[in-house]
Amino acid sequence: MSLRLIPLLLLAAAHSLAADKPNLIWVMADDLGYGDLGCYGQQVIQTPHLDRMAREGMRFTHFYAGATVCAPSRSVLMTGLHHGHTRVRGNAGRAHPVAQALRESDVTVAKVLQQAGYTTALMGKWGLGDAGVAESGLPLRQGFTRFFGYLNQHHAHNHFPDYLWDDTSQRTLPNVVKPVGESGGGYATEPRVYADDLFAKESLKFIGENKRRPFFLYWSMVVPHANNERTRELRDGAEVPDYAPYAAEDWPSPDKGQAAMITRLDGYVGHLLAEIQRLGIAENTLVIFTSDNGPHNESSHDLARFQPSGQFSGIKRSLYDGGIRIPLIAWWPGKVKPGTVSDHVAYFGDWFATAAELAGTTPPANLDSISFVPTLFGQSDKQPKHDFLYWEFHEGGFKQAALYQGRWKGIRAGGPDAPIALYDTAHDIAEKTNVASEQSDIAEKISSYLKTARTDSPDWMPQWKTQLKPKSGKAKE
Repeated sequence: MSLRLIPLLLLAAAHSLAADKPNLIWVMADDLGYGDLGCYGQQVIQTPHLDRMAREGMRFTHFYAGATVCAPSRSVLMTGLHHGHTRVRGNAGRAHPVAQALRESDVTVAKVLQQAGYTTALMGKWGLGDAGVAESGLPLRQGFTRFFGYLNQHHAHNHFPDYLWDDTSQRTLPNVVKPVGESGGGYATEPRVYADDLFAKESLKFIGENKRRPFFLYWSMVVPHANNERTRELRDGAEVPDYAPYAAEDWPSPDKGQAAMITRLDGYVGHLLAEIQRLGIAENTLVIFTSDNGPHNESSHDLARFQPSGQFSGIKRSLYDGGIRIPLIAWWPGKVKPGTVSDHVAYFGDWFATAAELAGTTPPANLDSISFVPTLFGQSDKQPKHDFLYWEFHEGGFKQAALYQGRWKGIRAGGPDAPIALYDTAHDIAEKTNVASEQSDIAEKISSYLKTARTDSPDWMPQWKTQLKPKSGKAKE
């Protein structure tokens, strides 16, 4: 064989290997509710591109976030470990930065994909490490080769920041910002450049630059999260460049802003799908769209107008399904059958095993992760299932929840031996009636699981607060 042929053969082999590895794109909104999209029942807010994505792909109806607030949910997504095992289990903030940061020993899905030959990028909000205080969790140390966005969540409250992180340096932006408090938050007094517009631009640029090799893009939007600091001072935290297409509506400005943010993010997804098709890589690219947890009420907008939780009870910070059940749409022309709806019960932790299987690599042992590739490919009869899913919440007193067999939800609050409230979500989707006394065997099974589901973490020890014992009847928030 001619020596001149060897590089050509190696190049051809590399292209063949790359063709066997699909591109993976995980697009995540921030605080978007199950009921915020037209394809999930929204009647007021316009989401035509996501609705089309659902028509052309698969819509999941029983998918869960990793947690009911952002940092632990993202930790579950990255580590493939459920809320009682993952590193970050709550929003610790800048007062306790190490408790909200991944460590070098943590194995993320980005690291595994990088080792499998993927180019990896994070665009947008991170929240699992910060410069100067928790650097073990920085994106470039957790498997990403490219990062552009916010490191800490308080900085991410401001949609018009005066800088964003560009890999390991700060990119200055022309917005003029008023700092608020000591947490790094604030809002723009002269807003000029919208961060999510930049994330969209950088995401499409990354895809174009890597179209000939396998890539993993984690596009972590900030919309429609409120700017909490702006809400505190101006009573309107729904930051957006304009109110289109709701400017003429007879609504308060926070309502216009909330709706406009969601329609704007819908437009980002439309541009993404169009670009993938223009580049000719659609048949080798899986796009997932979802949200990090349930909807917020932090911008002073009217929840009754939009019904963002749909038919479920609760919002962000609740362990009822309104706080943790989220939209998820999978789009992959030629692979995922158009117009399909799946009731497979899955959650953020399952992305690790799913991505690893598609990449042709092996995930670490002992993950709380089950691949949903069979479901994506229409092979539901071959789909393994979880016996239990688990969540906990650390604000205002420790609480736990578990979903058993995709049907029975148990919630415990007040103490480790407190009785659980039990809901039959198959017949009581809004979790209004506690049936623990009627289904004592199920309640006891879930109660036992809640006592053993988590491992102790010195950063996240349970701080129980005495609460009223749950009674049969209506659920309480």
